[in-house]
Amino acid sequence: MSFILLKMKKARIYTILVFFCLCSSIAQADFYDKKLTGTVIGTSKSVDYANDQPTTTVNTRECAFDGDLTTYFAAYDRSYAWVGLDLGEPHIITFVAWAPANRSRAGERMLLGVIEGANSPDFMDALPLYIITEVGTAMKMSYANISCSKGFRYVRYVGPSDMRCNIGELEFYGHAGEGDESNLYRLTNLPTVSIHTEGNVEPYDKIHNIKAVITVISDRGKVLRSDTGVVRLRGNGSISFPKKPYRIKFNEKHRVVDSPAKAKKWTLINNYGDKTLMRNLLAFELSRCMDMPYTPYGQSVDVLLNGEYKGNYQLCDHIDVKKNRVELVDTLKEERADSLSVTAYLVEVDARASGEPCWFKSAKGTPMTIHYPDDDEISDLQKVYIEENFNRMEDEWEKYLDLNTFLRHFLVGELSGNTDTYWSVYMYKHRENDTIFTGPVWDFDLAFDNDKRTYPVNSKSDYVYRSGGSTTGNMKVFADNIIVRNANAQVQIRNIWDKARHDRINEKHLLAYVDSLEESLQQSQMLNFIRWPIMNEIVHMNHTVFGSYKAEVQNVRRFISERLLWMDKKLGYTYIDDGIAMTKMDLSQPYQVFNMAGQPCNSNLECLSTGIYVVKQGHQAAKIKIR
Repeated sequence: MSFILLKMKKARIYTILVFFCLCSSIAQADFYDKKLTGTVIGTSKSVDYANDQPTTTVNTRECAFDGDLTTYFAAYDRSYAWVGLDLGEPHIITFVAWAPANRSRAGERMLLGVIEGANSPDFMDALPLYIITEVGTAMKMSYANISCSKGFRYVRYVGPSDMRCNIGELEFYGHAGEGDESNLYRLTNLPTVSIHTEGNVEPYDKIHNIKAVITVISDRGKVLRSDTGVVRLRGNGSISFPKKPYRIKFNEKHRVVDSPAKAKKWTLINNYGDKTLMRNLLAFELSRCMDMPYTPYGQSVDVLLNGEYKGNYQLCDHIDVKKNRVELVDTLKEERADSLSVTAYLVEVDARASGEPCWFKSAKGTPMTIHYPDDDEISDLQKVYIEENFNRMEDEWEKYLDLNTFLRHFLVGELSGNTDTYWSVYMYKHRENDTIFTGPVWDFDLAFDNDKRTYPVNSKSDYVYRSGGSTTGNMKVFADNIIVRNANAQVQIRNIWDKARHDRINEKHLLAYVDSLEESLQQSQMLNFIRWPIMNEIVHMNHTVFGSYKAEVQNVRRFISERLLWMDKKLGYTYIDDGIAMTKMDLSQPYQVFNMAGQPCNSNLECLSTGIYVVKQGHQAAKIKIR
């Protein structure tokens, strides 16, 4: 009997401890904060699972606030459904609690659900407060502290895609107050981009702009950029993926996150077929290492659309003519008229140009999209001039092509193993001269050995653009005339490569950059592949299922190490790591110096010309580099 009593006392003690732990968790927010009440709002039509029909009497939104864990709200709409409260006045939310619906797969149905706060009843100005990242249990409440300094009148839960907003109970805790924007919530360590469209309309094509409020939260939640604007779909092949790419346009110019450019237009690249989520960013780093005049800005972000989590994206420059983007000298921009034909321009060798509003096919059959002047500004004479000017460059590239940018663009494409290098090529010309420049680099989701049509790239004996890579129009012949058949271009390629190899195009720098991207993407990639569970599937042009994010990234590391050696061999170049210069030699003691052929050299290192030498001292020998 005494033993049974002891067990009962222990059970009571355990219950009390659980109660105090819960109270302690709530107290971490603010002990004086109370459970908030208000008018229930949300998706009006619920679903009657008995007949799968819409209803206003069964599984209604009021069930999420009735205090009964056996009832639940289930919307008739499968996606973008929500339920919440009108609190009557702004409140700073410090704590939330929720329970999954009392039905099958209960916890999974709330995974990636989002809590939002707003001060407009249409939630156009909504900011995220929390994303649910763990599977809950039916008939059991889950809890989370909220870290957001701004007050909201309207609060809601937005269910994840295709889950009908199934939720058993929802509770908000907090206190009245307007608050401020000094500490805002981000979904992960990355910036959060939140888009709310007018009428909750989901972007559906590349033509129709949907009115929206676009918000970017960055700098650890300390910086908010929010403005009205528009959003639409973008891309060519990528637009067909379940995870859609977007183009956003603010009504005013903004410098987002740490971007160099202040602009209205930005892209959100979906990177669906790139399971590392980093190939474009890595290629941009190659472009910087190759000293390209302009490399697009790119930043990994988490994206919400109307409160629904869409995944990890790359917030990136829209390629246009602007300061800190493609900077064109166009002295007569303000004087354009039908009588003016000579102009600066930005064009793209574009295999899909025929689907664009302003395009032409060159005399040699290369499809070209005109990006600048804009479609609504360009005159007929300017179109004719651009076409004739490009045709002339194709015929006389030695005279009119800037070889420096073309070759650097080529090296970025080949080093990354990009199969699309000559499928899409941006080129531009200033008004003041006839030279056509190449760049910026763009579109690398199939690079770094991610294309089954060319995998394994490093097993090929020739450049990827000549051995299975996608080219359009006359671009393969055009590139061959320069890369393969022109001796001066070949010398210049090796000179560019030599400088780049001893700068940042080496394993130490590039693999460290991959490491940094992998670390920064850890939190976001986990959410992304919950939303898009494709890690064990072949999607787009994948050649192999590696089975994990870590293995996907390791494949990129392997490719880079192998590709550097492949490029050295192809270019007839011998690379000697700068690390040899770190070898310690006691130059106060006698030593001998030899060149790489083993011939003795001047014994004074300070008198040697630039090059690689072997220094022998006693029984030790070391290579050194003289700059």
